[in-house]
This record gives sequence, C-alpha cells and structure tokens, in this order.
Amino acid sequence: MRGRRKPPVSPLPQRDGIDAVRVRLPEDPEGRWASVGEHLADRFGGAIGADRVAGMLDAGRFVGADGVAVRGSEPYAAGRYLWFHRDFAAEVPVPFRVGVVYRDERIVVADKPHFLATMPRGRHITETAVARLRRELELPALQPAHRLDRLTAGLVLFVVRPEDRGAYQTLFRDRRVRKEYEAVAPYDPSVALPRTVRSRIVKERGVLAAREEPGEANSESYVELVEHRGALGRYRLAPATGRTHQLRVHMNALGLPIVHDPLYPVVAAEASADDFSRPLQLLARVLEFTDPVGGEPRRFASALRLSAWPEG
Repeated sequence: MRGRRKPPVSPLPQRDGIDAVRVRLPEDPEGRWASVGEHLADRFGGAIGADRVAGMLDAGRFVGADGVAVRGSEPYAAGRYLWFHRDFAAEVPVPFRVGVVYRDERIVVADKPHFLATMPRGRHITETAVARLRRELELPALQPAHRLDRLTAGLVLFVVRPEDRGAYQTLFRDRRVRKEYEAVAPYDPSVALPRTVRSRIVKERGVLAAREEPGEANSESYVELVEHRGALGRYRLAPATGRTHQLRVHMNALGLPIVHDPLYPVVAAEASADDFSRPLQLLARVLEFTDPVGGEPRRFASALRLSAWPEG
C-alpha cells in the first residue's frame, strides 16, 4: 500500500507563535462540492457560521501551497492543501516569565511558571510556554518533548529541530527520564515516610479530578519528607509512571494534599482567570537522562522556588 505523500510546508508564517491550520480537501466520490467555498462552508460553518467562512474567503484568509489566496468559487479538487490562521480569543496574560535553564542547537530546557500551559489546548493558545518561547527565542519549529500540567511549575524539555523530536519523546515514553518534584503539603508525623505509593488511577474525559479505584496498579510514586516547619512539610517526589495528576492524587491519598490544590481533596470553585495568588505548591525540580542524540549525560535543575516555602 502506498503511503500518503508528506504535506507541503505551510506558506504562512506563524502568528503569535502558533502555526497556521492545514486543511486537506477530502475525496468526494458523490460530487457534493462543486467549489472550494461549498466544502469549507460545510466543514466549518457549523462552528463559526457559513457567513464567517465566506468572509474569510473574501478577505484572502485561506491560501494554497503557493501562498496565493484561494477564491471560494474555485473548482473543488480532492487532495489539495489549504492553510489559514484561526482567530484567537483574548487570553489573560500569565504575569510570570518563562526562564531558560539551558539551550543548545538541539534542545531548550525551560522553567515554566505556574498557570501557564505547556502547549495550546482548549482556551489556552497563545498564552502557552511553547508559543512564548517560539516568539522570544525566534525558534518557530520548537516543540515540547513532553507536557507539564498548567498548574505545575518547573522544567520542560523542548526540541529545536523537528527531526530530533521523536528521539526525545521516546525517552519520556519509555520512562528513561528521571524526574524529581518538590511539593509543600501538610506535615503529619503519623505518616510513615519515605515510601513508595502504588495505585490504580483513572481519569475520565470531561471530569476534572482523577480517582483511585481497585485493580492492578498503573501508577507509582516515591514520596520522601525532606524537612518540616510547623504544620507544613517539604517533600521530594519521584514518579516512576506518568498518570494524569498522579503526584497530586498520591499525596492526597496519604492525607497530605498539596498546598493550594484546587482539585484534591475537594474540587474548588473555578478561580478567576486573572487570580494568580494561590499557585499549586508543586515544582518539577530535576530532569536527568542520557541524551538520545549526542549520548552525553544530562541533568537539569529548576531555578524556581515554591512560595509557601521561602528560603530561610
């Protein structure tokens, strides 16, 4: 079976660090669409309205592989590629910078602040770490090798060249990256630590919080108390697996919910989009691995600190 040819490169530059959307016109054996405009109206009209689609065509917002604006009246041609930029809704700026811990020709290791998503998703598009770094470092091909939750701060590995991305993603997929986190949570002398926590975690689509349920464990975290001050403790966490919200779920199961966690043990009312006053006290502190391209050992440490545990 012959594979599909690689799509051509986008003729449109990024906008605000975000790639243009690529559209491939599908096969049309029933002859439903006589023109490009008819297909685009069917394809996107339900989401933004046929009039809006027609307006975008009239404004030259859709272009072909040659970068020339496409007219809605052009004959339909299956397999043709088109590109356009989406209209982004206004986003509340996250008022914290993305630090760069390390950079070379292959990778960028960044210190992502709390409240900033790693990559575009849902209502967070331009206010994401990858979009910011593409703009600030002038690296339009930059891509994350893994994802760090929006509410968690700390180290994220980005790949500079598309041809290297698979090698670095494989490191995370195959669990060949040692990750160490730091958390601030209640101190309870009755909780015996250090210990390894194993459980079965289930996260349903559309449900904010994950849950533990009986069955074969699919998650594992090492939890160690580093020090305590009064009612709070500083903990070192080392996940062996990467389930959604794993560390937060395991700390809550120990009776030590992480400070300012809006989901565990109770799902709190959603905070205002511009309320950055209660950051989750969880930090991705260390990344350690053998570089899959150069073969050298790599170890990176975050320069960030958790606000609930000021340096004494």
